[in-house]
Amino acid sequence: MYSLNVRDHFMIAHSFEGQTFGPAQALHGATYVVDATFRRKELDEEGLVVDIGRASVLLAATLEDLNYRNLDEHPEFAGENTTTEFLAREIFERLAKAARDGRLGTGARDLASICVTLHESHVAWGSYEGEV
Repeated sequence: MYSLNVRDHFMIAHSFEGQTFGPAQALHGATYVVDATFRRKELDEEGLVVDIGRASVLLAATLEDLNYRNLDEHPEFAGENTTTEFLAREIFERLAKAARDGRLGTGARDLASICVTLHESHVAWGSYEGEV
């Protein structure tokens, strides 16, 4: 399996519901480093998984709606705990839809999967991987 990874970051504020989250129940900030890994079984006719430039631009555009936002006020996330794992899946869904819609170019039509990893710090991160 071949893979190509691009990286970006975004900053958010949010709070969580539930005793499990202790002090994180209060409004707090987070800065995530995001890795988006695109995977496919065979390289395309140009020798690529996906175009790295397009993948970088797509990831930045995908994060734009989340960056510098209080996710407690984001209408799509009403009633959700916007945990690292939840956000990894959300970003995956947005990237996968864009790939299916052709925003990564025709070479991306044979992607097998995308894995999105959100690094909360140098010691903690979460991921979501799914088929395209």
